[in-house]
Amino acid sequence: MNLDSLRSYLLAKPGAVEEFPFDSVTLVVKVGGKMFALLSTNEDPLRLNLKCDPAKAEILREIYAAIQPGYHMNKRHWNSLILDGSLPAAEICSMIDDSYGLVLQGLPKAKRPL
Repeated sequence: MNLDSLRSYLLAKPGAVEEFPFDSVTLVVKVGGKMFALLSTNEDPLRLNLKCDPAKAEILREIYAAIQPGYHMNKRHWNSLILDGSLPAAEICSMIDDSYGLVLQGLPKAKRPL
């Protein structure tokens, strides 16, 4: 996935908003004020951090060399994906969906998008 398609997929999630709170190259995508994706837009290959169920995170790290413990994140709950072309687009999309779902599930009902 390239930057444009990745960004489009992330922002297509209901209630998703993007911010650059740290610097001009680190894109943070949130729902209900909580981060579900962090993307380094200036790296080649791109790097994407996503929230993940801890048990599933371990399995994914064993299967794919391009999935590592979350860089600068809680390594139990976050994965860093190195988007070097070795990860299937369907797997990346599935992981984005899971991350969004986990964050959405943790939001109070009043903060969930309709």
